[in-house]
Amino acid sequence: MPHIALKMLKGRSDEQKKFAAEKLKAALCEAIGCTENHVSVSVSDYTPQEWQEQFRLEITENPDIIIKPQYKPEDLL
Repeated sequence: MPHIALKMLKGRSDEQKKFAAEKLKAALCEAIGCTENHVSVSVSDYTPQEWQEQFRLEITENPDIIIKPQYKPEDLL
C-alpha cells in the first residue's frame, strides 16, 4: 500500500496509460519514501457523459480531495 487511482477521459493508448502509471509510481515513491513494490496503480477511462457523475462522487462530494480541479465537468460535454 499505497494505491493510486488515475481517472481520465477515454482516448489515450495503453502505452500512454502505462507510462503515466510508471511516472506516478516513481513520483509517489520519491515523495513519501515507499518502495515501488508496495505501490499499485489503476487507470479508469470515462466518456465526458460518464464523468459527470464520477466528478460529483469523486471530487465534489469527496472530503479527502486535496487539490481541486479548476474546470466545470459540464464543459467537457
